[in-house]
Amino acid sequence: MAHPRITLTGALLLFAGCLYAQPQQKLNIEQATVFLSGAELASTAKVTLVKGENEFIFTNVAGDVNSQSLTVSATNGVVVEAATFQNNYLAAEVLSPRATIIKDSIELIAADTQLVHNKIMVLGHESGSIWKNSQVSGANTGLSVAELQKYLDLIDTKMEAILNRQDVEKAKMKKMKDRLTKLNEQLNEEQGRGYQHGGQLLVKFYAKEATTADVAIDYVVPHAGWSPSYDVFADDANGPVKLFYKANIFQNSGVKWNNVRLSLSTGNPNEGAQAPTMNPWYLAFYYPQPMYNRSYRNAMAPAAAYSKSAENVMLDTTVMNDLVVTTGTSSMNEYVSVDNAGINTSFDIDLPYTIPGDGQQHLVAIKKYELPATYRYYTVPKMDKDAFLQAQITNWEDLNLLPGKSNIFYEGTYVGQGNIDVRNLTDTMTLSLGRDKKIVVKRNRDTKLRSVKTIGTNIRESFSYTITVRNTRKEAINLIVQDQQPVSNDKDIVIDEKDAGTSEYNETTGMMKWALQLAPNETKNVSFGYTIRYPRGKTVAGLR
Repeated sequence: MAHPRITLTGALLLFAGCLYAQPQQKLNIEQATVFLSGAELASTAKVTLVKGENEFIFTNVAGDVNSQSLTVSATNGVVVEAATFQNNYLAAEVLSPRATIIKDSIELIAADTQLVHNKIMVLGHESGSIWKNSQVSGANTGLSVAELQKYLDLIDTKMEAILNRQDVEKAKMKKMKDRLTKLNEQLNEEQGRGYQHGGQLLVKFYAKEATTADVAIDYVVPHAGWSPSYDVFADDANGPVKLFYKANIFQNSGVKWNNVRLSLSTGNPNEGAQAPTMNPWYLAFYYPQPMYNRSYRNAMAPAAAYSKSAENVMLDTTVMNDLVVTTGTSSMNEYVSVDNAGINTSFDIDLPYTIPGDGQQHLVAIKKYELPATYRYYTVPKMDKDAFLQAQITNWEDLNLLPGKSNIFYEGTYVGQGNIDVRNLTDTMTLSLGRDKKIVVKRNRDTKLRSVKTIGTNIRESFSYTITVRNTRKEAINLIVQDQQPVSNDKDIVIDEKDAGTSEYNETTGMMKWALQLAPNETKNVSFGYTIRYPRGKTVAGLR
């Protein structure tokens, strides 16, 4: 007995028919809780159910979803029996918004190229016809020589005009082809970024009676996150510091977040929730691993390289930390609430935002703080000849800051980038506001006091330094000067005759610090020195 056979194409069509047999419902993404890595999407929909079992396919669902994070609930006593994520590979090709624009441009230019090609072909036929007719007419006409010459001049003028038009159209054609080549290269690069396909969710409900129900669906997606950045403004060295807290948000979840409520969390679900468990530490002898065949390692290298490349797809983005948000951010505090109740901090933004699923960074303002600050200048002339203005801020722990880059503005001028590092344990946070060329700093070694002596089997070498600072500003300043004396971890290298001058000296680290007050146009000097004793015939690294 012959059995019916189902081909692969038939099976796919059958699966597609079954897939779309259920009613489809588009989810409305209402809120996105964005973690430092990953995001949780909260979606809703309204469904009409018959008595008994019902199956719905929900669209506008992200792809590559963490299925363990899925929660589905329904109102009016409706029971959720099962839910399954499905990547929608049967849908039309999914392109990123940027790739879609590039592809549209390619299609438009290709259509224009065809029109130019048609013009060139027509002009070619015209020139060929004129040339053929001129040969026939010249051979059969009874015109005089003068009349024939006029006729040939007319033909020559027409031919020149046609050929000139051909040259113009060919030049257009070349530019269009060059543009198409670049656009195709750009499209290939954009398609290689790993733009995420969207998915769909198949849900089975049970209803005791025919009814309508509100459905809430939450799940976590991996290809999203945010990173903090800051704008720091100081008008002068007397007033408060204005700190603008920003977030660079990206997402490549396969769906567009359209007019969603955003909540930015300092949590990271990818780190896991389980505390580590320590097991006994057993010592054993080390045995070198056998060497693998070189050809085997080379064969494995491309796969490893591909894995690393795939892992870093989401990091290939254009960071927008240089975009400064100042307009309107003073009112952002009215729309952002901070929740510290849990183990993580969250910033809940009561404004709708649209974040495209393009993997690019999108800037969102979070908070504006006006912070009382004390100011000082700081210099380490051994490493840098400039003095840096610093703002010192206390009680910063309540600001819920994270480590990040900062754009520094002083006296209305951008002075450069800095870092906000909140991982230190001090009660004062120091923000660097840039270099001040009006504070002149010099560090010189006193060659007159330099001496090198051989005593027995040892060398004694003496060093003496003078640091000169001058305040050319019109107001008095406080200046911290820092330098160091060497510290030895070798018994054969001995530091004698330490002279730390008037500095605060740390014997363990060798660090010296001077706290100076300088009036306008005042100059001050600080000095220090030391002697190093080491065996003759050896060289001490780092002395010069």
